[in-house]
Amino acid sequence: MSFIKLEGIELEALRGGQEIDILVHLYAFDRPRMLVCEVKANGQPRHVRSAILQLRNYVAHVEGSATPIFVAPYLSPDSQALCREHDVGFMDLQGNAYITFDGVFIERLTGSAPPAERRELKSLFKAKAAHVLLVMLRDPERAWRVAELAEEADVSLGHVSNVRAALLDREWAQADSNGMFLAEPDALLDAWQDDYEPPAGKRLRFYTPLHGSSFDEAVRRLLRAGTDKAHALLASFSAANWLAPYARTGSHFFYADDLGLERLKEELRLSSTTKGENVVITLLKDDWLLTDTTEPTPGIICTSPVRTYLDLTAAGERGREAADHLRGEELKWQK
Repeated sequence: MSFIKLEGIELEALRGGQEIDILVHLYAFDRPRMLVCEVKANGQPRHVRSAILQLRNYVAHVEGSATPIFVAPYLSPDSQALCREHDVGFMDLQGNAYITFDGVFIERLTGSAPPAERRELKSLFKAKAAHVLLVMLRDPERAWRVAELAEEADVSLGHVSNVRAALLDREWAQADSNGMFLAEPDALLDAWQDDYEPPAGKRLRFYTPLHGSSFDEAVRRLLRAGTDKAHALLASFSAANWLAPYARTGSHFFYADDLGLERLKEELRLSSTTKGENVVITLLKDDWLLTDTTEPTPGIICTSPVRTYLDLTAAGERGREAADHLRGEELKWQK
C-alpha cells in the first residue's frame, strides 16, 4: 500500500514494565501508528480473551496511536467474533485477517480450519469423549467433578480431563468451585451436528408383519422385558415419533445388543429381507449407548433427545426437518 511506510519492527518489546511480542512502527497517510501484536500458540476463545486483556492493558500505556492485533495459528469464527467485539484486529496462519485503522481496512476470511483443528474437534465427538458430552447435555447447568463425571460416563479420568480442557478452551463450558458445567450447550450441539457420525455398528434390515397398535404393544412387551438395563431401544425417526412427533416413515429404527436383537426377532416376528424392509436395527459396537435413554411414556424406551436429534440430522432432508422440530420441543436450555 503506497500510503503506508514501514519504519521498523520490535520483537518482545518492553514498555512500562509490560512486554508485548511484536511492535510494528509505521506511517499511514503521513500519520504515525503502532501495531501492537500479541502472539499465542492457541487461538481458542479462552486464550483469545486472555490475550485481549493483555493487549488492551498494553495499548493503554502506550504513547501515540496504537492498534491491538492478536495473532495465532488458527482463529475460529467464535474467536474472530471475540476480537471484533473488543475492537482488536487479528491474523492467523490460515490467512484470516482483520485490521483497521486510519482509513485502512483489511479483511480476509478463508473459511477453512487446518487439519489438526478438524481432527481435534472430531475427536471430541467420538467414542468415549461423546459419552461425557451426552451425560453433560442431559442437564447442562449441573456442575460435575472429574471423578463423578468419569464414573457416570464410564470413561477414564484422562478422557474426562481431555474433554474438560477442550470445552473450557472453546468456552462451551465453565468451571467454578462446584465443578464444570456447560455454559453454551447450543454452541456445543451445533458443532457436534456439523461433525456427527452415527454410532458404529452393523446395520441389519428386516420385515415385520405387525402394524399399528399390534406393533406398539409388541415393542412394549419387548422393552419391558429388560430388568437391569435396556438391550434394545427405539432410535432415529421411531424415537422422535414418541418424543416430538413430526415426520412419519414407513420403517422402524432400533439400537440393540446381541440379546436385544434376538428379542426383537422373536417379538416382532422379523424375517430377513434384501428389499422392502420396514425394520432397521443397528447392532451397536458400544453398548454404553443403550444406557443413554429416555422413557417418554411407560414401556417405551428411546434414545435420549440429544442422540435422537443427532441421528435425525444425519438422516437426510426429512430428518433435518424432524431434528429441528425435536430441538425446538425437547432441547431448550435456559440461558
